[in-house]
Amino acid sequence: AALETLKSEGYAGTSARAIARRGGFNQALIFYHFGSVNGLLLAALDHTSAIRMRRYRAAVEEAHSLEDMLDVALRIYGEDLEAGHMTVLSEMVAGSMAHPELKPEISARLEPWIGFTEGAIKKALTGSPLRPALPSRELAFGLVAFYCGVNMLVNLERDRKEIDRLFRTARGMAPLISRVLRIRRSRRRRS
Repeated sequence: AALETLKSEGYAGTSARAIARRGGFNQALIFYHFGSVNGLLLAALDHTSAIRMRRYRAAVEEAHSLEDMLDVALRIYGEDLEAGHMTVLSEMVAGSMAHPELKPEISARLEPWIGFTEGAIKKALTGSPLRPALPSRELAFGLVAFYCGVNMLVNLERDRKEIDRLFRTARGMAPLISRVLRIRRSRRRRS
């Protein structure tokens, strides 16, 4: 109920009353179990993040090249839009402007995503002699910031086709980037 309320009403409209109404329960239960509405919303963010992280890990495991990684990114991006995961994160970030105590909480919840992205970058750069010279942590931070920013733009009701074209352009450039970075395509596992 908290996630659905946050997605449809935004942070400002997500009150204990609105969540309880959507979920069909007494709003006092929110305070009993989570201490506050923000406590519930952080728990809801943890829940949706855990679900998405499992999906991301499985998808990246399937990828064996930079091109595969970009295909995965486009597919997962679409799933995130449909699931509303990034809407939840965007609304929580927006809420942190009025409630600064949320900032370190949200920042801490982004850290596993930066770490995950860093691992994906290292995997994509397997075989490149430039891998040791590329700052994977900084690249990961930049990609997470880009991904969050792109999704915030889409939440402004921009045309999703612009973002799809951006991903497709990056995918089209992947073979050239792989050659420049001298990334060798890893062999696919045999079943």
